Amino acid sequence: MNDKHPGDGDLIRKVAQGDEEALGELYDRYARLVFSVTLNMIGNRQTAEEITLDVFTRLWEKADTYRPELAKVATWLTRMARNRSIDILRKESVRPSGHSVPWAEAGEIAESRENPESSAHLAQEIERVKRAVAELPENQQQVIALAYFKGYSHREIAEALNLPLGTVKGRIRGGMQKLRDQLVAAATIEEGGD
Repeated sequence: MNDKHPGDGDLIRKVAQGDEEALGELYDRYARLVFSVTLNMIGNRQTAEEITLDVFTRLWEKADTYRPELAKVATWLTRMARNRSIDILRKESVRPSGHSVPWAEAGEIAESRENPESSAHLAQEIERVKRAVAELPENQQQVIALAYFKGYSHREIAEALNLPLGTVKGRIRGGMQKLRDQLVAAATIEEGGD
């Protein structure tokens, strides 16, 4: 039974010896995982597919560097996928649009199954938040979008934007404080205007 279903470590050793079938077996086992990790980070199917292929190409080239005492094969592959994704995100961060999240997309949330009054209220709230976010400095908009709309951790944002972790935390904290102040002020004005 072990010959029919060799372990990951055995397959890696075979890949290191140039066994293409072993590479295919590892691809069949882990391509979906690598693709999912990459797609989650990058948000683009085509780029995620390219990175997945890159990871398995690197596996083919670097199989002899795998150390089972340091990580499982799945962990090693997902780390490669994550690192390659971060490289791509860093390249994109040079262009401001690389990490921008269109605030207009937030309006799609307003399509609610609740009653029309709740839907209208939610749409107004979304517009209020979008206006407040648009008033933030670009660097604060960027980190808040990555944190709250793409689900990045502070450390992932720091790596993707090539910034110190403290800078990222400070921008998020400062941006959220400004948002809160703007939203409270807007609500106070609206209440006074009714």
